[in-house]
Amino acid sequence: MKKFHCAILALSVSSLLCFSSVVAAKGEPRTWATDTISVVQQNQVDPSIRLTMEHIMADPDWLGRQPESAFWAPDSSTVYYQRKREQSELRDWFRRPVQGAGNGEQVKLADWHQMGAEQLVFNADRSKMAYIFEGNLFVIIDGKLQQLTRSNNSQSRPQFLLDGRLAYQQGWDFFAYDFNNGSHSEIASLKTEDAPTAPAPAKGYLGQEQAKLIRYIGLQQQNQTERYQAAQQLRTENNSMAPAAIYLGKGQQIVDASLSPKGDFLMLATRKSSARNDKDIMPNYITANGDIAAQQVRARVNDFSPEPQKLLLVDLQQNSMQELSYSSLPGYNEDVLAEVKAENAKALGKKYQSEKVIRDIGLMTDWYWSQSAMRWHNNGQQVAVMLKAFDNKDRWIATVDLAKKQLVPQHRLHDKAWVNYAFNDFGWLNNSETLFFLSEESGYAHLYSKALTAKKATKLTSGTFEVTGPVLTHDDQYIYFTANKSHPGIYNVYRQVLGTNQTEQVTNLLGSTEFTLSPDEQQLLLRHSTNLMPPELFVAEAKAGTTVRQLTDTVSAAFRQLPLVAPQVVAVPSSHGSHPVFSKLYLPADYQQGEARRAVVFNHGAGYLQNSDLGWSGYFREFLFHNLLVQQGYVVLDMDYRASKGYGRDWRTAIYRQMGTPEIEDLVDGVDYLVKNANVDRKRVGTYGGSYGGFMTFMALFKEPELFQAGAALRPVSDWAYYNHPYTSNILNTPAIDPIAYERSSPIYFTEGLKKPLLINAPMVDDNVFFQDVVRLVQRLIEHEIVDFETAIYPVEAHGFRQPSSWLDEYRRIHKLFEENL
Repeated sequence: MKKFHCAILALSVSSLLCFSSVVAAKGEPRTWATDTISVVQQNQVDPSIRLTMEHIMADPDWLGRQPESAFWAPDSSTVYYQRKREQSELRDWFRRPVQGAGNGEQVKLADWHQMGAEQLVFNADRSKMAYIFEGNLFVIIDGKLQQLTRSNNSQSRPQFLLDGRLAYQQGWDFFAYDFNNGSHSEIASLKTEDAPTAPAPAKGYLGQEQAKLIRYIGLQQQNQTERYQAAQQLRTENNSMAPAAIYLGKGQQIVDASLSPKGDFLMLATRKSSARNDKDIMPNYITANGDIAAQQVRARVNDFSPEPQKLLLVDLQQNSMQELSYSSLPGYNEDVLAEVKAENAKALGKKYQSEKVIRDIGLMTDWYWSQSAMRWHNNGQQVAVMLKAFDNKDRWIATVDLAKKQLVPQHRLHDKAWVNYAFNDFGWLNNSETLFFLSEESGYAHLYSKALTAKKATKLTSGTFEVTGPVLTHDDQYIYFTANKSHPGIYNVYRQVLGTNQTEQVTNLLGSTEFTLSPDEQQLLLRHSTNLMPPELFVAEAKAGTTVRQLTDTVSAAFRQLPLVAPQVVAVPSSHGSHPVFSKLYLPADYQQGEARRAVVFNHGAGYLQNSDLGWSGYFREFLFHNLLVQQGYVVLDMDYRASKGYGRDWRTAIYRQMGTPEIEDLVDGVDYLVKNANVDRKRVGTYGGSYGGFMTFMALFKEPELFQAGAALRPVSDWAYYNHPYTSNILNTPAIDPIAYERSSPIYFTEGLKKPLLINAPMVDDNVFFQDVVRLVQRLIEHEIVDFETAIYPVEAHGFRQPSSWLDEYRRIHKLFEENL
């Protein structure tokens, strides 16, 4: 086995470590390393401290209130970041020069508009930059700040046009500021109304007779017609008038719109407005006035109807609009669910005959995006759109032939399971008509490029790792990105040298690292953390093999003193595939001594989430709880079961149409691993988790009743037909099409299997996983005459708890469950 060697790289107050990469086998990407790895505690801890539930579940201000929402100042010499006020939900802004020491100084409220913003935009020669602050438009020219709007009508999306003007949006109205004369002019106005027309003669016998018999009626109609015609003539002959509004029709909803850099075309997508279902409500029992409030909530996947979108090209010079047909997209009419439909039909004693299906298609929505699915080339002559079928099986990138007003397919990503809602970044190279984009088609998210003249795309990166967040430099020399190239649980910054198609490693840190490229593209602002150290800000030069310097130091002295155990990230062998299940393993120092240990297996939420990496976890309370258990002699395992993020497409889609099957198989392997390697008693293992982790707790206790001796399901899903459409339909299709998948994957169908103690903790105003999920499952348990379960309700909590008292109550109950049953 390969050995990993780490050494201290930065200040003693940090847990930054260097890491030697695993070299790929010649000719093929390397396979995952199976070595055990963990971070090293660098703080001067107090070994006498005993963790208490009251402490670790308290308001997290005691951790130190780490930096948030950091971005570069426009001049690339300063970093701004937010920090939570102590004992308050409000945030303050801080200014930290990249040179100097300390955490910087708090920015006065009067100066907030001078900070700039993360989303700076530049003109062609980068002599001007613009940004939005609190809905108003600001521009910097030669280092001087100028406010262009001061309005309660919020502006957004600034962009420099090729003629030098600065365009921006106000709702769905598009304006341009002219630097030569200081004027603001309207470019286009989108209206979801029917276009006004000249008055039409009355219909029907009575109306026609009225116009003939009553002179006043005829005069009134004549006056209305003349006024309409005069207004049209004025707009035609007087160039001081704003362009005519673009009427999209009553009952339409604008999904997105994008203005060309020339200001001559608009791309937009629309769909029919949908009325809210009166059934989509949730009762709130704890209100200020003492009444029960019926809060509106999202629709269930069972009730969701497809939302096909129209893709429209508006020619602002010709005042014309053309709907773009999807028929040129490869596979637009394929019956991609034919096998699924046939299986479900057979279960009903029927036969399904496959046929061509006109699929519902619309703009791609990426849950991690800050960009639009419509991207104009900076030359204004090309626009690319990313589209997705509502059956979740296809993603297309297409360009638009502006002359012929039709889509030209450039790339199709097809997935028999579902196209990921991450890894969809795309855009244009600045100096050539070439697209770059992320795709999972090789099994991992990688960078690709495609010239419009090329027949197929060129793969730029390769290997068993995932590329995220690509950022192109304005000279097209580099694409910077984050990847877990050296180990699935370690994320560093890399850059692709486009001239040589070589990948260079920029940072070499142990843990999780995110970056923001400075406006001058010479520096990186890093947000770095480890398992033992919450995120802090660092800065580095934007070059290969860079050195890293720490900017902020906000972690509290109280946290640094804690004698915390860093979990080892281990590779648990899988009995169902060639790849191991990477997992966090928490071990007491003396775990091999004495009798076999008690153990707890934690199931992370979200399904598609990576928790067994070496960065700071969003589950920091659970991390501290696991350390409390370790102090009491427990062994704890936290598995990145199949479906987790960070391990490629096949790992992600293993749960397609069978949620709760591969994951529980992985839990079985996890318990076997603990018994063989960590001195754990098979009869003294429990499990718990929230949300998707609560769902897994249900499935484990119901379908593998001897695997765990007790389990706690927190905010759990019990029936996927009641969950939301965007998440669930990816994995299980829809109940109308694929009821087999829902019945195979929903715990409520397996409740009779419960044999061991179960704790169900349910927030009552959860607008994500409804309280109804718990209510229905509890009724099933009652009807089965099962008594070995308890339910705890939390009347004021939503999906993510906020009150320390609720956290404390919840984890006291979980701890009590394990103490009594393990």
